[in-house]
This record gives sequence, structure tokens and C-alpha cells, in this order.
Amino acid sequence: MNLPFILDVSIGLIFIYLILSLLASEIQELLATVFQWRAEHLRKSIELFLTGNATDAEQEKILRLANQIYANPLINSLNQQATGVIANLPRRFTWTVASAYRSLANTQPDKKQTVFNNEQVGDSRHSGPSYIPSNVFASSLIETLGIPTIEQSLSGTRLDSFKNQRLSEIENVIFKLQEQIGEGEEHEEFFNYLYQSYSEIQADFEQVVWNFQQNKFDLNNSISSMIVSFDRFIESLKVNLPQQETLSQPLQQLQFLKNNSLTSVESTISRTGLRPNVQEIAQAIKRGTDTYNELISRLQDKDNETLQRIESIIDKLPTSMANNIKDLAQRAEFNINNTQQGVSALRQEIEHNFDNSMERASGVYKRNAKGIALLLGLTIAAATNADAFYMVNRLSKDSALRDTITQNAGQIVLQNRDQLKYVDIDTLRSQTDEALNQIALPIGWGDANLQRQISWTSKQRRPFPIWRIITLLPGWIISGIAIAMGAPFWFDLLGKAVNVRNTGRPPASTTKTE
Repeated sequence: MNLPFILDVSIGLIFIYLILSLLASEIQELLATVFQWRAEHLRKSIELFLTGNATDAEQEKILRLANQIYANPLINSLNQQATGVIANLPRRFTWTVASAYRSLANTQPDKKQTVFNNEQVGDSRHSGPSYIPSNVFASSLIETLGIPTIEQSLSGTRLDSFKNQRLSEIENVIFKLQEQIGEGEEHEEFFNYLYQSYSEIQADFEQVVWNFQQNKFDLNNSISSMIVSFDRFIESLKVNLPQQETLSQPLQQLQFLKNNSLTSVESTISRTGLRPNVQEIAQAIKRGTDTYNELISRLQDKDNETLQRIESIIDKLPTSMANNIKDLAQRAEFNINNTQQGVSALRQEIEHNFDNSMERASGVYKRNAKGIALLLGLTIAAATNADAFYMVNRLSKDSALRDTITQNAGQIVLQNRDQLKYVDIDTLRSQTDEALNQIALPIGWGDANLQRQISWTSKQRRPFPIWRIITLLPGWIISGIAIAMGAPFWFDLLGKAVNVRNTGRPPASTTKTE
């Protein structure tokens, strides 16, 4: 028994396992499509990501939150479905089969399902995407939690309070000026102009707050407009103030107030906390926190619509999820360079945690898929009578079979020599199908194989010796494990074996190397 003979037998055995592995992968892919294993596993992984330390009482809230995230247009658009009656027939068939499978799998009637088409929590979807990018999930979660609305509302209430404080300070200066000048008729025209100017700056400030609350202005534009309006008010007062040396003090006070509270846009925003940081936003979605109390107290009797929307969001949010967001916000603070990056840092932290969670979920899915592949491998090995010991025996004794398999295997490797690492399974499947037209593999329940394996054929009058199946079990088990290794593994191994066979033994080196 020489090396070329062993290589030929090995190539034949590898080629057979490659064909059976392709069959197993096709069956497994069909099952995964019909039962939506990937989409269902992703949905359960997302629910687990959202659950955290949630109690059983919060489970229904978690399911509803997951439904809202899946209903987000960003994620909903990932689940493309065929249109038209005829095009939808295969999908409807898979929905029916998958629903029947889930009904049988759910043996406990009172157990909440965490799969699609769950009427108990208002989920009427039959399917979902098999993959969700982390940035899409993070954006969908932030929108579902209403974080942009909460951030806008919190900034709006603080801007309104900031506006009232500035107007109150200006009023105090005007009252002091009025006390200093007196209420004589000679100054009546000046005070009429002064109150008109104050009314204008008050109207400007009110308009700025309204524009911000209507999302027409951002904080930068709002503060910039207030600075311009304040400067215009001071300049107007300078021009129309009576020419008295003692009246310069009110101007100085106004200039001091302006320089102290409205120096520059970014300085004003960061110093006064008009833009909430990421931890404040996270605290606003949890009842009982200082930020939540601040937001609710300022919205009451002012913006009932926004208040109801925020309360509705918080009512649907499980306490465990609010705590998770708070923890993510604390970690996100380490990545923040300025207050503008608050929500962006939170989004990046959610993306990072989602990626980590999906990596663990992918590992679980691969282990489950490996178990399914092993069961399929054993089933295919038994169904095709792929006895490993018998196949080796046939290949070692039948030179014609061995040569035919080796020749066809070499051609397939040659055709895919540039894709040995990233092989196209569909192309490989079509090539092996063509090769099977020329090869009678040593598998199956035909008389020729059964005669050699258990000395029985269908032409014999004696019944099938069922007890002899025991002698085939070891070979089936080995073949089942081999089939579960997967087509890419066997194709890669086939390429290496063919290359070794074609290369032959390298000549001995005649030079010494250090």
C-alpha cells in the first residue's frame, strides 16, 4: 500500500462526504428558511438584550417594546416581502408551517411566546429580518424610547426658564431706573419708548423659545438670536437715555447682565446646562429622579400634549430597561468630549453593547446549528446507507471507481482553484451534480451494496435481516459526524489532498541551509 493509493482512497472518501455535506447544507438551509430560525433567534436575542434583569412581571412590557422596535421603519424596511398573490404563495406556505411548528413547540398554554405572530402582545407579524445592523438597532431603540423628544422637551423647558430669568433681570434694571429718574412728565416719552423696547425684547425671547419648541431653531440659533436681541435693546437704551451722568449705571448693569449670561453661544449653553447631558436624558425616562421631576413639573399646564407623550413612553418602559439605559449613559460619559455629543455617545454605547450581544447570540446559533447539522448528518447517513467502513473497502478494491472519483474531484478543484477559501456553495453543488452522472457512489440501499454489506438482496426469498443493521451503525455514526463537518471543510480538505497528489513527493535537497 503506497502513498498514491492512500491519497486516491482518501480523495474518494472526501469527495463522497463533500456531496453528502452539500445535501445536508441544502436541507438545513431549507429548514432554516421554512421555520425562520435566523429571524426567530435574532428576535429572541433582542428580547434578551432588552430584558437585562427584568422580572416576570415586566416580560410583557419587554415584548411590547420589542414589537415597537420591529415596527420602526428603519427595521421594518429590512424585512422585504414579495408582492402579488402568486409571489406570496411560497411565503404563506412557510408562514403556515412555521406557525404550526411554534404551536406544537409551545406546550405550555400560559407561557408567553417570544416569537412572531403573538396576538397576546399585539404582534401580528409573520416574519422578521435575519440580520439588523447595530447602528440601525441603536437608532430604532433611541427613537422608540423617545429620547429625542425627551431631550428636546428638557432643553425647551430649561430655555424657557432661562428666558424668564433674563427678562426678570431686565425688568429689575428698568424698575430701578424708573425709581432713579422719577415719574415726571419730561421723562414720560422716554419711559414709553423704554417699555416698548422691553416689549420687543420680550416678544423676541418668546418667539425664540417657541421656535425651539417647534424644532425650527436649535439651541445655537436660539441663544444667538437672544444675544442679538439683547444687544439691540442695550444700543437702543444708549441712544434714548436722558443725558445725565448718574444714569450710566443702568447701562452698565444691563451690559454686565448680558456679558454674564449671554457672552457667547457655546459658553452660555454649557454654563447654564441648557443642553442636557447623556446621564440627565437617561434619568429623565425613570420616574423619581431629579431630572424626571424637573421635566414633569415644568411641562404641567404648559404642554400637556408633550407631557402625555412622555408619560406614555415611560409607562411602557420596563424598570430594568430604564436602569440599563442609565448604566449605558454612565459608560458613555467617558467617551464624551463636549455636551453636543451626548446622545451620539449613548447611541455608540448601545451599538457597542448590541454588537457584543449579537456576537454571543451568533455563537449560540452556531452551536444550535451544529447540533442540527449532526442530527441531519446521522439521518442522511442512515437514509443513504453511507457506511464509512464499507466505502473505504469499496474504494480500496474498485480501481475504476477510485479513478473516476479522483478524476472528477480533480476537475472540480481545478475549476474552483481561485476560490478554495471562499467557495460558492451553489456553484459547487451544480458541479458535483454533473459529476454524479458519471459515478455510482458506494452508498444507497441497492442490491449491489446490500449484497456486499449484509449478504442480502431483494431477490432472495428470506426476509430482510434487521438485526444486521447493528453492524452498519458504527459506519453510519462516523459518516454522520463527517457530514456534520460541512461542505466548506471537505472542499478545503479535498483541495489540499488533490494538490498533494498532483505535486507528488518533492526531490531531496542537495544543499545545506543554516
